[in-house]
Amino acid sequence: MKKVMASGTFDLLHPGHGIYLQEAKNLGGYNSKLYVVVARDSTVEKRKRVPIVGENQRLELIKMLKPVDEAYLGNEEGDIFKIVEEIDPDIIAIGPDQTHNVEKLQKAIDERGLKARVQRVSVYHQDELDSSCKIIKKIKIPILKEKF
Repeated sequence: MKKVMASGTFDLLHPGHGIYLQEAKNLGGYNSKLYVVVARDSTVEKRKRVPIVGENQRLELIKMLKPVDEAYLGNEEGDIFKIVEEIDPDIIAIGPDQTHNVEKLQKAIDERGLKARVQRVSVYHQDELDSSCKIIKKIKIPILKEKF
């Protein structure tokens, strides 16, 4: 059985999240196990924006999804490799829209003596609202127009 690890913010769940997680699990083949790491609110705030849905609720929702076997909150100290060491995955799946540099991440994994192979998921669910940021923008624009 192969262990696959996937991570993300998972704010305002949409079909793309489900497809990413199913495709990540598929990278491990038959009978693989998918471990999902949900980004902490503090991590999201440092990198992008304030999440709409809090970390505990996002974690709860991810745990409910069919492809997910186990889910955890990320490391609050910001050491992304600590949870990788704990889970000890065979594969780390990177989402098609995530900005991680696969080669750079693989090098960091190798330097720490971890066995994981980093792979980007290639399937992407293209739609008008295929990201949490697009959903948020669509909600905000009508509200702004009403104010003026």
